[in-house]
Amino acid sequence: MSSLNKGIQVVEVALKWDPSPAGSPAHDLDIIAATYRAEEPYGAPAYLVHFESRSPDGTITLNRDSRTGQGFGFDEVMTLELGRLAPEYARVVVGVAIQQRWGRRTFADVEGTQVRIAEGTTELRRDGFAGVADATAATVAEFARNADGAWEFRGTVQGFDTDPAAFARVMGADLE
Repeated sequence: MSSLNKGIQVVEVALKWDPSPAGSPAHDLDIIAATYRAEEPYGAPAYLVHFESRSPDGTITLNRDSRTGQGFGFDEVMTLELGRLAPEYARVVVGVAIQQRWGRRTFADVEGTQVRIAEGTTELRRDGFAGVADATAATVAEFARNADGAWEFRGTVQGFDTDPAAFARVMGADLE
């Protein structure tokens, strides 16, 4: 790095939603992170992190996974240690997908959805998915290295109408 600016170091992405009404199938939302190599920042992801997985080097972990939205506070939490991510990686995109196993559900169908992105006590973004209410998945954050190698946050919510597997393949498209 040629600058004293270290950029963003450790980020927490937290997701919450209200449980389904009694007698109906559970709402299951998932945080997904896709990491891209410097030589192909908009190509296929080098790897994905989601439920029951973590990054190969341990820098991105899903600390809490909920399949129902039950509980107090945030139901899913992912930590991204960007400051420890190898220089070969230049971009990380974080998204949220709704599991579709009980039929098509959009963010409008799931009450109380909210995502919070924070670095320490500094909140970078909070969103309730109102702008993508008809989507079944959405990107919620993009982190990219600048010319000095420091990580920067680009807050953007972009909706997709797709299942979680297809979303993982398209979520890294150029978000600009």
